Amino acid sequence: MSQAFIAPQRLSALQQAERERFVTTHPRSMAQATLAQRHFLFGVPLHWMRDWPSPATLAVAQAQGTRLTCADGLAYADFCLGDTGAMFGHSPAPVAQAIAEQAAQGLTCMLPSTRTVAVGEGLQRVFGLPQWQLALSASDANRFVLRWARAITGRPQLLVFDGCYHGAVDDTLVDMDPTTGATLPRPSVLGQVHNHHAFTRVVPFNDLPALRAALAQGDVAALLAEPALTNFGLVPPQPGFWEAARALCREHGVLFVMDETHTVSTALGGYAQAHGLQADVLVVGKAVAGGLPCAVYGFTDEVARRMTEAKLAAPDGHSGIGTTLAGNALALAALDAALHHLHTEANYRHMLAMASLLEAGLRQRIASAGRPWTVTRLGARLELQFMDHTPVNAQDVRDHAQGELESLTHLFMLNRGVLLTPFHSMMLASPATTEADVQRLLAVFDELLQALAD
Repeated sequence: MSQAFIAPQRLSALQQAERERFVTTHPRSMAQATLAQRHFLFGVPLHWMRDWPSPATLAVAQAQGTRLTCADGLAYADFCLGDTGAMFGHSPAPVAQAIAEQAAQGLTCMLPSTRTVAVGEGLQRVFGLPQWQLALSASDANRFVLRWARAITGRPQLLVFDGCYHGAVDDTLVDMDPTTGATLPRPSVLGQVHNHHAFTRVVPFNDLPALRAALAQGDVAALLAEPALTNFGLVPPQPGFWEAARALCREHGVLFVMDETHTVSTALGGYAQAHGLQADVLVVGKAVAGGLPCAVYGFTDEVARRMTEAKLAAPDGHSGIGTTLAGNALALAALDAALHHLHTEANYRHMLAMASLLEAGLRQRIASAGRPWTVTRLGARLELQFMDHTPVNAQDVRDHAQGELESLTHLFMLNRGVLLTPFHSMMLASPATTEADVQRLLAVFDELLQALAD
């Protein structure tokens, strides 16, 4: 029988065995899951935390570097790293020290910290753009950028790619009809009453003709895009795509906004900086301050001039752009430390080396096992994809989805001390990742391949 086929009964039996193994080996996590339901929806502080394939969500006692310890005292090599939030490792020492020192001196004042100038200089040094604003999350930063974009262009439409991820931004939570290309409201979005699909246009990733047609209508304020799709598997840009897309945005007067919240793992300064894409606006969240809630959005001097004009021309009052705790002193302290000690060439050299080692190991094992699977890498970020080619757009990923196999892979590896990112099979290398961590993952992957072959 072809190695491409895995009998559904086999997957089901393996999944049941792994669920039973988790229940037996994680009694304290199981107990917390039951007790926490008295106070938390689905038994967790954020409902997404229940989206792991385990019978209960792992209760974490400690996380340091790449080592995560659960309530049952079991240790894990963490390749999820908070879905990029802990990309530089859990609780990196320079950031932890900066947070502790600042905590004794004040948390938030709604006034600028004395670190403001140093942080601005650091952001320009790392990411290349001269002007900045802060937010508490990339979701917030993207919301604020969209409001600015519509204000300074006077245009109502947003353009995104099918399968994009920009956090909890309502404007981007729309789908594309694969037959007509029309924008549709996403049925899974809860409580939606506004007609966001009337003001957001969606096109397939890597499709220049569709992008050109969407921009040609002259009503698009901004193209908001990840350099690669990262929450729909990992879908990289095809050669020349971004250069052509950037030129089209300039031709049609559309703001070119790069959301690098996940692709900051590509290289120091992110994908756009590494590839000379010259974004008009750049958003970075999650890992930018070492995992403390913080996001930044930067922009060119020309965009800053237009933003200033729009603000000064508006009546006094609440602009709807920003929140009280954004730019607080604690975030500035963490961001300052991260820019100096985490966003460094040395850290990225190590991250990329570990990711390359992991990629090679996975590819060799997949080939030896004769499995029609693919490993896609973007810098320190890797994706194990259960398809025989690198996907070109979100529909390509949908067409080859194997949810049961993906779920089994997560739980199988978790039960053996290796943590992957839920929702898809993403792995991330950090400055704290070691060759031993990589070999541990590869050894468990060997066990998985053997279990599927038996």
